[in-house]
Amino acid sequence: MKEPLRIANGQGFWGDSVDAPARLVRGGPIDYLTLDYLAEVTMSIMQRQKSKNPKAGYASDFVNVMREIFPELIEKGIKVVTNAGGVNLDSCFEALRETAKELGLSGVKIGIVSGDDLLERLDELLGNGTELANMESGKPLSEIQKSIVSANVYLGAASMAEALDRGADIVIAGRVTDTGLTLAPMIHEFGWKATDYDLLAAGTVAGHILECGAQSTGGNYTRWWDVPDYANIGYPIVEAYRDGSFVLTKHEGTGGLINKQSVSEQLLYEMGEPSNYITADCVVDFRSVKLEEDGENRVRISGVKGGPATDTYKVSINHFVGYKASGSLTISGPFAVAKAEKCAEIIWQRLEDAGFKYEETSTEFLGLNSSHGDINPMPEQVNEIVLRLGVRDNDKASVERFGKELAPLITNGPPGITGFAGGRPRPQNIYAYWPALIDKDLVRPEVRVETI
Repeated sequence: MKEPLRIANGQGFWGDSVDAPARLVRGGPIDYLTLDYLAEVTMSIMQRQKSKNPKAGYASDFVNVMREIFPELIEKGIKVVTNAGGVNLDSCFEALRETAKELGLSGVKIGIVSGDDLLERLDELLGNGTELANMESGKPLSEIQKSIVSANVYLGAASMAEALDRGADIVIAGRVTDTGLTLAPMIHEFGWKATDYDLLAAGTVAGHILECGAQSTGGNYTRWWDVPDYANIGYPIVEAYRDGSFVLTKHEGTGGLINKQSVSEQLLYEMGEPSNYITADCVVDFRSVKLEEDGENRVRISGVKGGPATDTYKVSINHFVGYKASGSLTISGPFAVAKAEKCAEIIWQRLEDAGFKYEETSTEFLGLNSSHGDINPMPEQVNEIVLRLGVRDNDKASVERFGKELAPLITNGPPGITGFAGGRPRPQNIYAYWPALIDKDLVRPEVRVETI
Protein backbone atom coordinates (compact mmCIF):
# COMPACT_ATOMS: atom_id res chain seq x y z
CA MET A 1 0.00 0.00 0.00
CA LYS A 2 1.32 3.41 -1.01
CA GLU A 3 0.53 6.36 1.25
CA PRO A 4 0.09 9.02 0.22
CA LEU A 5 -1.03 7.65 -3.12
CA ARG A 6 -0.39 10.22 -5.83
CA ILE A 7 -2.95 10.20 -8.64
CA ALA A 8 -2.69 12.77 -11.43
CA ASN A 9 -5.10 13.49 -14.27
CA GLY A 10 -3.59 14.57 -17.58
CA GLN A 11 -6.71 14.77 -19.77
CA GLY A 12 -10.10 16.28 -19.02
CA PHE A 13 -11.62 15.51 -22.43
CA TRP A 14 -10.63 14.35 -25.92
CA GLY A 15 -8.87 17.45 -27.23
CA ASP A 16 -7.25 18.56 -23.97
CA SER A 17 -3.56 19.56 -23.84
CA VAL A 18 -1.37 17.02 -25.60
CA ASP A 19 1.56 18.07 -23.41
CA ALA A 20 -0.08 17.66 -19.99
CA PRO A 21 0.50 13.88 -19.54
CA ALA A 22 4.23 14.13 -20.24
CA ARG A 23 4.59 17.14 -17.96
CA LEU A 24 2.92 15.23 -15.14
CA VAL A 25 5.16 12.21 -15.63
CA ARG A 26 8.34 14.31 -15.81
CA GLY A 27 7.48 17.08 -13.37
CA GLY A 28 7.60 15.15 -10.11
CA PRO A 29 6.53 11.96 -8.33
CA ILE A 30 3.17 10.36 -9.23
CA ASP A 31 1.95 6.78 -8.87
CA TYR A 32 -1.01 6.81 -11.26
CA LEU A 33 -1.83 8.80 -14.37
CA THR A 34 -5.50 8.98 -15.34
CA LEU A 35 -6.60 10.10 -18.79
CA ASP A 36 -10.27 10.99 -19.28
CA TYR A 37 -11.26 11.26 -22.95
CA LEU A 38 -15.01 10.66 -23.05
CA ALA A 39 -18.05 12.93 -23.01
CA GLU A 40 -21.63 12.00 -23.90
CA VAL A 41 -21.40 13.13 -27.52
CA THR A 42 -17.96 11.54 -27.93
CA MET A 43 -19.49 8.07 -27.94
CA SER A 44 -21.65 8.83 -30.99
CA ILE A 45 -18.63 10.29 -32.80
CA MET A 46 -16.65 7.14 -32.06
CA GLN A 47 -19.46 4.86 -33.24
CA ARG A 48 -19.59 6.79 -36.53
CA GLN A 49 -15.84 6.40 -36.91
CA LYS A 50 -16.08 2.67 -36.25
CA SER A 51 -18.90 2.24 -38.78
CA LYS A 52 -16.62 3.73 -41.45
CA ASN A 53 -13.44 2.00 -40.28
CA PRO A 54 -13.62 -1.17 -38.13
CA LYS A 55 -10.26 -0.28 -36.58
CA ALA A 56 -11.39 3.18 -35.40
CA GLY A 57 -13.67 4.20 -32.55
CA TYR A 58 -11.22 4.93 -29.74
CA ALA A 59 -9.27 8.01 -28.58
CA SER A 60 -6.34 7.95 -30.98
CA ASP A 61 -4.65 10.75 -29.03
CA PHE A 62 -4.05 8.21 -26.24
CA VAL A 63 -1.75 6.12 -28.41
CA ASN A 64 0.26 9.21 -29.38
CA VAL A 65 0.57 10.17 -25.71
CA MET A 66 1.75 6.68 -24.83
CA ARG A 67 4.29 6.69 -27.64
CA GLU A 68 5.94 9.69 -25.97
CA ILE A 69 5.91 8.54 -22.34
CA PHE A 70 5.62 4.74 -22.42
CA PRO A 71 9.28 4.00 -21.52
CA GLU A 72 9.23 6.54 -18.69
CA LEU A 73 6.04 5.04 -17.26
CA ILE A 74 7.65 1.62 -17.10
CA GLU A 75 10.91 2.97 -15.67
CA LYS A 76 9.15 4.95 -12.92
CA GLY A 77 6.46 2.34 -12.18
CA ILE A 78 3.61 4.73 -12.99
CA LYS A 79 0.34 2.99 -13.83
CA VAL A 80 -2.25 4.39 -16.25
CA VAL A 81 -6.05 4.22 -16.01
CA THR A 82 -8.04 5.55 -18.96
CA ASN A 83 -11.36 5.37 -20.79
CA ALA A 84 -9.59 5.83 -24.14
CA GLY A 85 -11.01 2.53 -25.41
CA GLY A 86 -14.24 4.28 -26.38
CA VAL A 87 -16.35 1.88 -28.43
CA ASN A 88 -13.45 -0.17 -29.80
CA LEU A 89 -11.37 -1.53 -26.94
CA ASP A 90 -9.74 -4.24 -29.02
CA SER A 91 -8.42 -1.79 -31.61
CA CYS A 92 -7.14 0.51 -28.88
CA PHE A 93 -5.35 -2.46 -27.30
CA GLU A 94 -3.84 -3.53 -30.62
CA ALA A 95 -2.63 0.01 -31.32
CA LEU A 96 -1.01 0.10 -27.88
CA ARG A 97 0.58 -3.31 -28.49
CA GLU A 98 2.09 -2.05 -31.76
CA THR A 99 3.38 1.06 -30.02
CA ALA A 100 5.09 -1.03 -27.34
CA LYS A 101 6.65 -3.17 -30.05
CA GLU A 102 7.95 -0.09 -31.87
CA LEU A 103 9.53 1.12 -28.64
CA GLY A 104 11.08 -2.27 -27.84
CA LEU A 105 8.94 -2.76 -24.72
CA SER A 106 7.66 -6.12 -23.53
CA GLY A 107 6.16 -7.75 -20.47
CA VAL A 108 3.66 -4.93 -19.91
CA LYS A 109 0.28 -6.06 -18.60
CA ILE A 110 -2.76 -4.38 -20.11
CA GLY A 111 -6.19 -4.60 -18.48
CA ILE A 112 -9.24 -4.25 -20.72
CA VAL A 113 -12.61 -3.45 -19.11
CA SER A 114 -15.61 -4.05 -21.38
CA GLY A 115 -19.33 -4.69 -21.12
CA ASP A 116 -20.51 -1.10 -21.22
CA ASP A 117 -21.53 -1.11 -24.91
CA LEU A 118 -25.21 -2.06 -25.23
CA LEU A 119 -25.73 -1.09 -28.87
CA GLU A 120 -25.84 -4.68 -30.15
CA ARG A 121 -27.99 -5.78 -27.20
CA LEU A 122 -30.79 -3.23 -27.52
CA ASP A 123 -33.16 -5.53 -29.42
CA GLU A 124 -32.62 -8.22 -26.80
CA LEU A 125 -33.15 -5.84 -23.90
CA LEU A 126 -36.26 -4.19 -25.34
CA GLY A 127 -37.63 -7.60 -26.26
CA ASN A 128 -37.29 -8.69 -22.64
CA GLY A 129 -39.31 -5.72 -21.42
CA THR A 130 -36.49 -3.31 -20.54
CA GLU A 131 -37.86 0.11 -21.47
CA LEU A 132 -34.76 2.28 -21.07
CA ALA A 133 -37.16 5.19 -20.74
CA ASN A 134 -35.83 8.71 -21.00
CA MET A 135 -35.05 9.92 -17.47
CA GLU A 136 -36.34 13.41 -18.24
CA SER A 137 -39.39 12.84 -20.45
CA GLY A 138 -40.38 9.29 -19.48
CA LYS A 139 -40.74 8.31 -23.15
CA PRO A 140 -39.86 4.70 -24.04
CA LEU A 141 -36.74 4.01 -26.06
CA SER A 142 -38.80 2.29 -28.74
CA GLU A 143 -39.79 5.76 -30.02
CA ILE A 144 -36.25 6.43 -31.24
CA GLN A 145 -34.93 2.89 -31.65
CA LYS A 146 -34.24 3.15 -35.38
CA SER A 147 -32.15 6.32 -35.01
CA ILE A 148 -29.86 5.18 -32.17
CA VAL A 149 -26.13 5.37 -32.89
CA SER A 150 -24.62 4.59 -29.47
CA ALA A 151 -25.72 3.17 -26.11
CA ASN A 152 -23.25 2.82 -23.27
CA VAL A 153 -23.52 2.09 -19.57
CA TYR A 154 -21.53 4.15 -17.07
CA LEU A 155 -19.64 1.32 -15.37
CA GLY A 156 -18.11 2.01 -11.98
CA ALA A 157 -14.63 1.66 -10.54
CA ALA A 158 -14.87 -1.98 -9.42
CA SER A 159 -13.93 -3.54 -12.76
CA MET A 160 -10.97 -1.20 -13.21
CA ALA A 161 -9.82 -2.00 -9.66
CA GLU A 162 -10.11 -5.69 -10.51
CA ALA A 163 -7.83 -5.21 -13.50
CA LEU A 164 -5.28 -3.54 -11.21
CA ASP A 165 -5.66 -6.37 -8.68
CA ARG A 166 -4.75 -8.78 -11.49
CA GLY A 167 -1.52 -6.95 -12.14
CA ALA A 168 -2.42 -4.54 -14.93
CA ASP A 169 0.09 -1.77 -15.54
CA ILE A 170 -2.32 0.03 -17.86
CA VAL A 171 -6.12 -0.20 -17.69
CA ILE A 172 -8.14 0.63 -20.80
CA ALA A 173 -11.89 1.03 -20.40
CA GLY A 174 -14.78 2.26 -22.46
CA ARG A 175 -17.64 4.26 -20.94
CA VAL A 176 -17.00 4.32 -17.22
CA THR A 177 -17.77 7.04 -14.71
CA ASP A 178 -15.28 9.90 -14.86
CA THR A 179 -14.81 9.66 -11.10
CA GLY A 180 -14.14 5.93 -11.31
CA LEU A 181 -10.79 6.51 -13.02
CA THR A 182 -9.48 8.01 -9.77
CA LEU A 183 -11.44 5.82 -7.38
CA ALA A 184 -10.21 2.53 -8.90
CA PRO A 185 -6.55 2.99 -7.85
CA MET A 186 -7.68 3.86 -4.32
CA ILE A 187 -9.82 0.72 -4.08
CA HIS A 188 -6.90 -1.35 -5.34
CA GLU A 189 -4.17 0.19 -3.21
CA PHE A 190 -6.13 0.66 0.02
CA GLY A 191 -8.30 -2.46 -0.15
CA TRP A 192 -11.56 -0.55 0.21
CA LYS A 193 -14.69 -2.71 0.11
CA ALA A 194 -18.04 -2.15 -1.62
CA THR A 195 -19.58 -1.37 1.80
CA ASP A 196 -17.00 1.26 2.76
CA TYR A 197 -19.44 3.97 1.74
CA ASP A 198 -17.66 6.98 3.21
CA LEU A 199 -14.33 5.93 1.73
CA LEU A 200 -15.83 5.31 -1.70
CA ALA A 201 -17.55 8.68 -1.46
CA ALA A 202 -14.23 10.35 -0.64
CA GLY A 203 -12.57 8.72 -3.64
CA THR A 204 -15.49 9.82 -5.80
CA VAL A 205 -15.08 13.43 -4.66
CA ALA A 206 -11.38 13.20 -5.50
CA GLY A 207 -12.28 11.93 -8.96
CA HIS A 208 -14.84 14.69 -9.40
CA ILE A 209 -12.16 17.29 -8.66
CA LEU A 210 -9.64 15.70 -11.04
CA GLU A 211 -11.93 14.77 -13.92
CA CYS A 212 -11.78 18.10 -15.79
CA GLY A 213 -8.02 18.41 -15.69
CA ALA A 214 -6.75 21.94 -15.13
CA GLN A 215 -10.24 23.24 -14.39
CA SER A 216 -9.39 22.56 -10.73
CA THR A 217 -5.98 24.24 -10.88
CA GLY A 218 -7.02 27.67 -12.13
CA GLY A 219 -8.59 26.91 -15.49
CA ASN A 220 -12.05 28.43 -15.99
CA TYR A 221 -11.63 30.15 -12.62
CA THR A 222 -13.86 33.15 -11.87
CA ARG A 223 -10.97 35.26 -10.59
CA TRP A 224 -8.87 34.48 -13.64
CA TRP A 225 -6.71 37.57 -13.18
CA ASP A 226 -5.31 36.02 -9.97
CA VAL A 227 -4.01 32.95 -11.82
CA PRO A 228 -0.28 33.07 -12.58
CA ASP A 229 1.39 31.62 -15.67
CA TYR A 230 -1.61 30.21 -17.54
CA ALA A 231 0.74 29.17 -20.36
CA ASN A 232 2.40 26.64 -18.03
CA ILE A 233 -0.66 25.68 -16.01
CA GLY A 234 -0.12 22.64 -13.81
CA TYR A 235 -2.54 19.73 -13.98
CA PRO A 236 -4.08 18.36 -10.78
CA ILE A 237 -2.64 15.72 -8.47
CA VAL A 238 -4.41 14.10 -5.54
CA GLU A 239 -2.37 12.86 -2.59
CA ALA A 240 -4.73 10.25 -1.15
CA TYR A 241 -4.73 8.52 2.22
CA ARG A 242 -6.28 5.28 3.40
CA ASP A 243 -8.69 7.10 5.74
CA GLY A 244 -10.35 8.87 2.80
CA SER A 245 -8.73 12.27 3.24
CA PHE A 246 -6.70 13.72 0.41
CA VAL A 247 -4.83 16.83 -0.70
CA LEU A 248 -5.24 18.48 -4.08
CA THR A 249 -1.99 19.89 -5.39
CA LYS A 250 0.16 20.23 -8.53
CA HIS A 251 3.82 19.95 -9.41
CA GLU A 252 6.14 22.68 -8.14
CA GLY A 253 7.23 25.19 -10.74
CA THR A 254 4.03 24.98 -12.75
CA GLY A 255 1.51 27.74 -13.35
CA GLY A 256 -2.07 27.85 -12.22
CA LEU A 257 -3.59 28.20 -8.80
CA ILE A 258 -5.14 25.96 -6.14
CA ASN A 259 -7.11 27.37 -3.23
CA LYS A 260 -10.42 26.75 -1.50
CA GLN A 261 -12.26 28.91 -4.02
CA SER A 262 -10.89 27.13 -7.10
CA VAL A 263 -11.65 23.74 -5.57
CA SER A 264 -15.14 24.86 -4.56
CA GLU A 265 -15.90 25.94 -8.12
CA GLN A 266 -14.91 22.51 -9.43
CA LEU A 267 -16.95 20.77 -6.72
CA LEU A 268 -20.02 22.57 -8.05
CA TYR A 269 -19.36 21.41 -11.62
CA GLU A 270 -22.33 19.45 -13.05
CA MET A 271 -23.92 19.34 -9.64
CA GLY A 272 -27.57 18.41 -9.26
CA GLU A 273 -28.72 17.55 -5.74
CA PRO A 274 -25.66 18.04 -3.49
CA SER A 275 -26.90 15.64 -0.82
CA ASN A 276 -27.59 12.88 -3.33
CA TYR A 277 -24.80 12.76 -5.92
CA ILE A 278 -25.28 9.37 -7.57
CA THR A 279 -22.54 7.35 -9.22
CA ALA A 280 -22.26 3.67 -10.08
CA ASP A 281 -20.13 3.10 -6.97
CA CYS A 282 -21.94 5.00 -4.22
CA VAL A 283 -24.06 8.03 -3.35
CA VAL A 284 -22.17 11.08 -2.09
CA ASP A 285 -23.34 13.84 0.23
CA PHE A 286 -21.37 16.83 -1.04
CA ARG A 287 -22.61 18.89 1.93
CA SER A 288 -20.18 16.92 4.09
CA VAL A 289 -17.05 17.95 2.19
CA LYS A 290 -14.60 19.94 4.30
CA LEU A 291 -11.90 22.10 2.70
CA GLU A 292 -8.87 23.66 4.39
CA GLU A 293 -5.74 25.33 3.08
CA ASP A 294 -2.71 23.07 3.53
CA GLY A 295 0.07 25.31 2.24
CA GLU A 296 0.70 27.04 -1.06
CA ASN A 297 -1.33 25.45 -3.86
CA ARG A 298 -2.53 22.72 -1.52
CA VAL A 299 -6.08 22.14 -0.29
CA ARG A 300 -6.96 19.29 2.05
CA ILE A 301 -10.35 17.59 1.64
CA SER A 302 -11.85 15.44 4.38
CA GLY A 303 -15.04 14.43 6.17
CA VAL A 304 -16.81 13.09 3.08
CA LYS A 305 -19.91 11.01 3.77
CA GLY A 306 -21.60 8.55 1.45
CA GLY A 307 -24.20 5.84 1.14
CA PRO A 308 -24.79 2.61 -0.77
CA ALA A 309 -24.95 2.58 -4.53
CA THR A 310 -28.27 2.28 -6.32
CA ASP A 311 -29.32 -0.94 -8.08
CA THR A 312 -29.19 0.72 -11.51
CA TYR A 313 -26.58 2.04 -13.90
CA LYS A 314 -27.02 5.18 -15.96
CA VAL A 315 -27.04 4.62 -19.73
CA SER A 316 -25.83 7.23 -22.19
CA ILE A 317 -27.72 6.89 -25.48
CA ASN A 318 -27.26 9.07 -28.57
CA HIS A 319 -29.64 9.18 -31.52
CA PHE A 320 -29.66 10.94 -34.88
CA VAL A 321 -32.09 13.89 -35.14
CA GLY A 322 -31.19 15.65 -38.40
CA TYR A 323 -28.63 17.99 -39.94
CA LYS A 324 -27.18 21.39 -39.21
CA ALA A 325 -24.89 23.89 -40.90
CA SER A 326 -23.56 27.29 -39.94
CA GLY A 327 -21.37 29.91 -41.56
CA SER A 328 -20.07 33.38 -40.85
CA LEU A 329 -19.16 36.61 -42.57
CA THR A 330 -17.12 39.47 -41.14
CA ILE A 331 -18.70 42.83 -41.88
CA SER A 332 -16.60 45.97 -41.46
CA GLY A 333 -16.69 49.70 -41.95
CA PRO A 334 -19.29 52.32 -41.12
CA PHE A 335 -22.75 51.07 -40.13
CA ALA A 336 -21.38 47.53 -39.52
CA VAL A 337 -24.32 46.44 -37.36
CA ALA A 338 -26.93 47.78 -39.79
CA LYS A 339 -25.17 46.08 -42.69
CA ALA A 340 -24.99 42.79 -40.77
CA GLU A 341 -28.71 42.95 -40.04
CA LYS A 342 -29.37 43.64 -43.71
CA CYS A 343 -27.18 40.71 -44.78
CA ALA A 344 -29.12 38.32 -42.55
CA GLU A 345 -32.40 39.68 -43.90
CA ILE A 346 -31.21 39.18 -47.50
CA ILE A 347 -30.11 35.58 -46.98
CA TRP A 348 -33.27 34.45 -45.20
CA GLN A 349 -35.41 36.18 -47.84
CA ARG A 350 -33.53 34.57 -50.72
CA LEU A 351 -33.90 31.12 -49.19
CA GLU A 352 -37.60 31.64 -48.60
CA ASP A 353 -38.07 32.89 -52.19
CA ALA A 354 -36.31 29.73 -53.39
CA GLY A 355 -38.79 27.61 -51.45
CA PHE A 356 -36.64 26.60 -48.50
CA LYS A 357 -37.90 26.67 -44.92
CA TYR A 358 -36.14 25.21 -41.92
CA GLU A 359 -37.16 23.64 -38.64
CA GLU A 360 -34.84 26.06 -36.88
CA THR A 361 -32.70 29.02 -37.86
CA SER A 362 -30.15 31.04 -35.94
CA THR A 363 -28.93 34.61 -36.43
CA GLU A 364 -26.07 35.82 -34.25
CA PHE A 365 -24.00 38.99 -34.19
CA LEU A 366 -20.70 37.91 -32.68
CA GLY A 367 -18.99 40.62 -30.72
CA LEU A 368 -22.25 42.44 -30.03
CA ASN A 369 -24.85 40.34 -28.25
CA SER A 370 -24.50 36.65 -29.16
CA SER A 371 -23.43 35.58 -25.65
CA HIS A 372 -25.23 37.96 -23.31
CA GLY A 373 -28.12 39.38 -25.31
CA ASP A 374 -29.14 42.85 -24.24
CA ILE A 375 -27.38 42.84 -20.85
CA ASN A 376 -24.82 45.35 -22.08
CA PRO A 377 -25.77 48.62 -23.83
CA MET A 378 -25.21 48.97 -27.57
CA PRO A 379 -21.84 50.70 -28.22
CA GLU A 380 -22.01 53.97 -30.10
CA GLN A 381 -19.50 52.87 -32.72
CA VAL A 382 -19.01 49.29 -33.99
CA ASN A 383 -16.28 49.05 -36.60
CA GLU A 384 -16.69 45.39 -37.41
CA ILE A 385 -18.93 42.48 -36.54
CA VAL A 386 -19.17 38.79 -37.36
CA LEU A 387 -22.52 37.62 -38.66
CA ARG A 388 -23.10 33.92 -38.00
CA LEU A 389 -26.12 32.17 -39.46
CA GLY A 390 -27.22 28.60 -38.92
CA VAL A 391 -29.99 26.16 -39.81
CA ARG A 392 -31.27 22.82 -38.58
CA ASP A 393 -33.51 20.46 -40.53
CA ASN A 394 -34.17 16.78 -41.26
CA ASP A 395 -33.78 17.38 -44.99
CA LYS A 396 -30.09 17.26 -45.90
CA ALA A 397 -30.63 18.88 -49.31
CA SER A 398 -32.23 21.92 -47.69
CA VAL A 399 -29.29 22.30 -45.34
CA GLU A 400 -26.88 22.03 -48.27
CA ARG A 401 -28.79 24.78 -50.07
CA PHE A 402 -28.33 27.13 -47.12
CA GLY A 403 -24.56 26.76 -47.47
CA LYS A 404 -24.66 28.17 -51.00
CA GLU A 405 -26.14 31.54 -49.99
CA LEU A 406 -23.36 33.12 -47.93
CA ALA A 407 -20.54 33.66 -50.43
CA PRO A 408 -22.64 35.46 -53.09
CA LEU A 409 -23.28 38.25 -50.61
CA ILE A 410 -19.64 39.33 -50.92
CA THR A 411 -20.37 40.86 -54.33
CA ASN A 412 -24.16 41.20 -54.41
CA GLY A 413 -24.78 42.59 -50.92
CA PRO A 414 -23.73 45.61 -48.85
CA PRO A 415 -20.06 46.71 -48.94
CA GLY A 416 -17.41 45.74 -46.42
CA ILE A 417 -18.08 41.98 -46.32
CA THR A 418 -15.00 39.83 -45.72
CA GLY A 419 -13.80 36.93 -43.60
CA PHE A 420 -15.46 34.16 -45.62
CA ALA A 421 -13.09 31.19 -45.54
CA GLY A 422 -13.15 27.42 -45.42
CA GLY A 423 -15.59 26.94 -48.28
CA ARG A 424 -19.35 26.50 -48.16
CA PRO A 425 -20.83 25.33 -44.87
CA ARG A 426 -21.61 21.62 -45.13
CA PRO A 427 -24.35 19.64 -43.40
CA GLN A 428 -23.31 17.98 -40.17
CA ASN A 429 -25.16 15.23 -38.36
CA ILE A 430 -26.95 16.17 -35.14
CA TYR A 431 -27.22 13.75 -32.24
CA ALA A 432 -29.49 14.09 -29.25
CA TYR A 433 -28.75 12.72 -25.79
CA TRP A 434 -31.10 10.17 -24.23
CA PRO A 435 -30.31 9.38 -20.56
CA ALA A 436 -31.78 6.19 -19.13
CA LEU A 437 -31.40 3.69 -16.29
CA ILE A 438 -30.84 -0.06 -16.44
CA ASP A 439 -30.83 -2.69 -13.69
CA LYS A 440 -27.27 -3.66 -12.81
CA ASP A 441 -28.24 -7.33 -13.08
CA LEU A 442 -28.67 -6.85 -16.85
CA VAL A 443 -25.14 -5.54 -17.38
CA ARG A 444 -22.15 -7.85 -17.69
CA PRO A 445 -18.82 -6.07 -17.06
CA GLU A 446 -15.85 -8.10 -18.23
CA VAL A 447 -12.18 -7.82 -17.30
CA ARG A 448 -9.24 -9.41 -19.07
CA VAL A 449 -5.53 -8.83 -18.63
CA GLU A 450 -3.08 -9.47 -21.45
CA THR A 451 0.69 -9.19 -21.55
CA ILE A 452 2.34 -7.40 -24.45
